[in-house]
Amino acid sequence: MGLLVIISSPSGGGKDSVIAGLMKIFPGSVDFVTTTTRPPRNEEKNGVDYHFVSKEKFEEMIKNNELIEHNLYAGNYYGTERAKMDEALANHPVVFSNIEVNGKRNFDKAGFKHLSIFLLPESLDILKERIINRGGLTPEKIAARIAQAAKEIAESDIYDFCVYNRQGKLDEAVKEAAEIINV
Repeated sequence: MGLLVIISSPSGGGKDSVIAGLMKIFPGSVDFVTTTTRPPRNEEKNGVDYHFVSKEKFEEMIKNNELIEHNLYAGNYYGTERAKMDEALANHPVVFSNIEVNGKRNFDKAGFKHLSIFLLPESLDILKERIINRGGLTPEKIAARIAQAAKEIAESDIYDFCVYNRQGKLDEAVKEAAEIINV
């Protein structure tokens, strides 16, 4: 049975980059694909980026207790399918899951064994700069993400470990996270 490693951070905190770096260190590891009702973006592929399902199908999965955790965010459902997670853990030594704070809380409530790491920015100003540099958001949406980030950082004490992902020092964050996982 593999180890589930939950990696969380505020928007712009480097979750995907850290997971990509960790997957190079842990042979046979996998980045778990969650399920959503959000429509795919142009470059996204079903089963690779997300498992895309209808709202009706997702609500049926909730009713049938097929999800370990789920959340409604910006009008769309996101969740972790129990059968897909069990399969991933049976076939991979390490399974990485990029979920947000509420998802982590739901894993805790479900009693689902995992190791959790929260990626911290060195400051909200630097996080804001990262979000702006990614582009595509209005000033209002940027402000909302920074406000949400402050809330998530305040709740980071529910994680097993916190790792700083400092600007320009991604390798250090990946190395620190790898050392935690290797324990």
